[in-house]
Amino acid sequence: EEISVPDYVEKDYLTVNPWSRPGEPLKRIKGVVIHYVGNPGTTARANRNYFESLSGGEQETYASSHFIIGLEGEVVQCVPLTEIAYASNTRNDDTVSVEVCHPDETGVFSRPSYNRCVELTAWLCHEFQLNPGEDVIRHYDVTGKQCPLYYVEDPAAWDAFLEDTAEALEALEAAERAAEKNS
Repeated sequence: EEISVPDYVEKDYLTVNPWSRPGEPLKRIKGVVIHYVGNPGTTARANRNYFESLSGGEQETYASSHFIIGLEGEVVQCVPLTEIAYASNTRNDDTVSVEVCHPDETGVFSRPSYNRCVELTAWLCHEFQLNPGEDVIRHYDVTGKQCPLYYVEDPAAWDAFLEDTAEALEALEAAERAAEKNS
């Protein structure tokens, strides 16, 4: 069953194929993995199209992500939340992956990208009953890969991201409680 996503998410699913969207069911979502695209200055659309280009199998590369956040905070959803994406190695079968575009080699997210990543991650935590402090991880935490680079090199910045996400989750849940009270 399709999981409805926030209005700011544009669904543009990859074609089902062995390389970037295998169509395999996601068993149970136990976490969110944050990545950076590693290709400075590129757009969410360009990265989505790269994943789609893998569907032919010429490169023999397995890669995709559930969501890609662009430099202006736009979000493209590539894989439904009911299917695995090829982003987080041994955690593909129980996590949602979020790739974030970045303007330069430092890997620091633009302010609109950062804010949207916090918002989307908080929504995912709410949707799947996850704890940002325990269930939101970096690709690095799965494989040791320097991804997302800036948040591996600066653990305090990662902690701040997790705190911002926890605050956004609290605000989302407070707004939902208020709406329920008023309905």
